Amino acid sequence: MPYATPEQFVKTFSERETVSLTDEKRTGTVDNDKLTFALERASNVIDGYLVGRYKTPWPDSPGILIGYCCDITRYQLATDHRILSEEMRLRYDDSIKFLEKVASGKINLGRDTSGGVIPSSSQMRIYSGVRQFGRESTDGGAF
Repeated sequence: MPYATPEQFVKTFSERETVSLTDEKRTGTVDNDKLTFALERASNVIDGYLVGRYKTPWPDSPGILIGYCCDITRYQLATDHRILSEEMRLRYDDSIKFLEKVASGKINLGRDTSGGVIPSSSQMRIYSGVRQFGRESTDGGAF
């Protein structure tokens, strides 16, 4: 199951760009089969990085992976058509760097190793340190 849908890809990069990346037959419309295949291919790349830390695939996509899936898909489609721009390459490189940090454990996706969502705590704790300029440290006087 892809981390992003064709609709999310179109919302991210516009229908015009999506047509230019997928329409090999020059029909003027998005080739949904090609786009879906490309999203699955990009999701497999993401799973390749995540599988060392998490049980994949997940039944739902963490929101942050949607954007990275779209960036990787765009990069792959652009290289297929040889219309790669520097911006596409930078976004792809950023996606891979992010996935490498997730794989190394520097970034956590809020999931446990089985892929379940880790519940957040509604409690907040505040700790204060020792006062540096209290009455005790200044003998009750001013500075």
